[in-house]
Amino acid sequence: MDSTVPPVVLRSVPPPEHQRRGPDSGRVLVLNATYEPINVCSVRRAVVLLLKEKAELLERGRWELHSESSTLARPVVIRLVSYVRVPRDAHRRKITRRAVFARDGWTCQYCGSRSNLTVDHVIPRSKGGGSSWENIVASCAPCNRRKGDRLPRQAGMHPKRAPRTPRAEIFIHVASPSIPAAWLQYLPQAA
Repeated sequence: MDSTVPPVVLRSVPPPEHQRRGPDSGRVLVLNATYEPINVCSVRRAVVLLLKEKAELLERGRWELHSESSTLARPVVIRLVSYVRVPRDAHRRKITRRAVFARDGWTCQYCGSRSNLTVDHVIPRSKGGGSSWENIVASCAPCNRRKGDRLPRQAGMHPKRAPRTPRAEIFIHVASPSIPAAWLQYLPQAA
């Protein structure tokens, strides 16, 4: 008797019912008790806050999360029940390329291009310029090369907008570059 055993199928990806749905499915907007946006967290963290009753669900996703004994709406926006003091020292926040790009609207501050972005020190470090929010702008690679190691007046290239310390909301855009529609009513319009 020749009995053949069917081969075991090993999956390298989770079954469809466990896969994320859409590019923003793993992010949740967290609002303070005053409805001020303060953070972006994972769905898992949001569910823990909801289950511990430290947050309330404001916006839900189209699908649900299931456990053995319960079903929970997938959170998209949650609000903390008690107020959390958030330090307002954005000038001390770490300067990252993504934060500079988000602050500058993902465009070159010299020509307006949206491709091949890098960062540029308006006053080059070799000329005494520091690495601060007020001296770094988004720049496309061709403009960065054209400006080189010169001052703006020497190169005849001035940023379209003076670089500044970003508002705290910009870090929401850094954490989730594509903003879900459900978040828009909770975010300041000028962000």
